[in-house]
Amino acid sequence: MLSIQEEAARCLLCKDAPCSKACGKADVARAIRAVRFDNAAMARLWLGDSEDEDLAAAEKACIHYDMPIRIREIVKALPDVPVPDPSSLPRLDIDFCGIHCENPFFLASSAVCTNYEMVARAFDAGWGGVFYKTICLQEIKEVSPRFDAVHTNGSHGTFFGFRNMEQLSENPVDMDFDILARLKRDYPGKVVIASIMGQADSDWTSLAVKAQEAGCDAVELNFSCPQMKHAGMGSDVGQSQELVTYFTDLVKRSVSIPVIAKMTPNLAHISEPAMGAYLAGADAISAINTIKSVTLGDDSDVSGHQTGSGYSGKAVKPIALRHILAMAKMPGLNRLQFSGVGGIETWRDALEFLRLGCRNVQVCTAVMQYGYRIIDDLILGLRAYMASRGIQSLDKLIGEILPQFLLPHDLDRDTVVYPKFNTDVCIGCGRCAISCADGGHQAIIFNPETRRPRMDGSKCVGCHLCRLVCPTGAISSTKRVPKHAS
Repeated sequence: MLSIQEEAARCLLCKDAPCSKACGKADVARAIRAVRFDNAAMARLWLGDSEDEDLAAAEKACIHYDMPIRIREIVKALPDVPVPDPSSLPRLDIDFCGIHCENPFFLASSAVCTNYEMVARAFDAGWGGVFYKTICLQEIKEVSPRFDAVHTNGSHGTFFGFRNMEQLSENPVDMDFDILARLKRDYPGKVVIASIMGQADSDWTSLAVKAQEAGCDAVELNFSCPQMKHAGMGSDVGQSQELVTYFTDLVKRSVSIPVIAKMTPNLAHISEPAMGAYLAGADAISAINTIKSVTLGDDSDVSGHQTGSGYSGKAVKPIALRHILAMAKMPGLNRLQFSGVGGIETWRDALEFLRLGCRNVQVCTAVMQYGYRIIDDLILGLRAYMASRGIQSLDKLIGEILPQFLLPHDLDRDTVVYPKFNTDVCIGCGRCAISCADGGHQAIIFNPETRRPRMDGSKCVGCHLCRLVCPTGAISSTKRVPKHAS
C-alpha cells in the first residue's frame, strides 16, 4: 500500500512546477505540497476535475532525478473525506502582548527577513508578522560558507538538522530602521517587531528607541545568538540572570512598546534567565534560539577551519518544547506570554507550541528549505484542525495541554498498554522482532515461515519500541489495563 506521505516527501517541490503545467486542469504540485505538509485531507481542493489522463501527463512531466512521483497513486490514496470550504473555517487572529495578529505565524529573526523586499513578499503570502533580523551597532562580516546540514542517508535537498553560522544584520543601522518603518507603513495590519542586540548600555537603549520611533509594534532583545565574535553579546548575556535582568530593565525604562526577551537554550535551566526578564518587567519570552553544535559536513569549512555554531531545524523541536514547558509551568513565568521557536515545519508542529502556552510561533529553517509558501498549509491545516474540534477561537488552544504534564514520579506506574498487531497491514519485515530482541524485552516471536510476529505477553512490558520501528503502521495500542502481579 502506498504511503502518500512518503511519496509526497520525495517531491522536489519545484518552482513553477512542470507537473501542474502539464496537467492543465489542476494544480497537482499544490495538492502534493498539501500532502507533504500534513494536509492530505485538503489536497483535493487543488485537483479540480482532473482525470487519469491529466494526472498521467503531470506524472510524465515530473523532473525528479530518480523516478517520477507517483501522482496518480497519491491521488487514489487520498483520504475519502468531505473537503470543507476554506472560507467556512475558523479564523486564526489572536492578541500577543496587546497587539492584534491576523494569525500566529511569524518569521523568526534570521536570514529569512533581511530586507524590505523579502518581508513584503512574506506578508503578501500571508505571514502574520516578522521578528526582523537582529540589528546591532557593531560591524558584522559574515563567513563563507556559513551553513551546513544533516541529511538522512547521505541524501540532499531535504535535511532534518541545520547548522547556521550567520550572525546579525549586515545592513547599516539606519537602513534597517527605515525598512521597518516602511514595512509598518505599507502593511499596517501586519506585526513588525525589531530584534536588537547591544554591547554597552547605550547600544540597547538607542536601538530600542529607534525601533519605537520607526513604528515597530514591539522590540525583541536577542540574549541568545550562539556565535557572536564580540564578547558580552548574544548568549554570553542570556546565560546570566543578572545581565538579562539588567538589560531588560534598561530597555523597559527606555520605551513604551512591549519588550520581548529571547532566551538561549545553551544552559541547564532556561527558567533562571527567563525569571530575570520577568522580574525586569518583560512582556513576553521568545524561545529558543539555536543550539550550540558541531557538524562536519563536506565543504563546510571556512578556509580550512571549523567552529561550533547554532543548530536548528525539525531535529530541535523537542528541545524547544522542553524549554517552553519549563517556563510555562513555573510560577511567575507562567504569567508572561510566550513566542515559540524551534523546528516548526507543519501546522501540527505549531499546534504543539500553542498547546503548551505559546501565543505565536516563529519559523526560520523550514522557510529556508521550502520558501514562504509553506504559510498556506500552516494556516489551512490549523484552521481545519480547529474546525474538526468545533473550536472557533485560537485562544481555546493556548496552553490546553499543560495540565497533562506531571513530574516523572507522579506518572501512573501501575498499568500497562500492550501493542496490537494487524497482520493485514504487516509485510513481514521482522523489524519489530529485531528491535525487541536487541533493544527491548525479547517479547516478540517471529515465525520465519509465515513471516509474522507474535507477542509473548509474559515478557512484554508495553514499552512500544515495536510500534515505533514498524515501517507500515501495523502495530497499534490496546486499552490500558492493570499490570500483572509479579
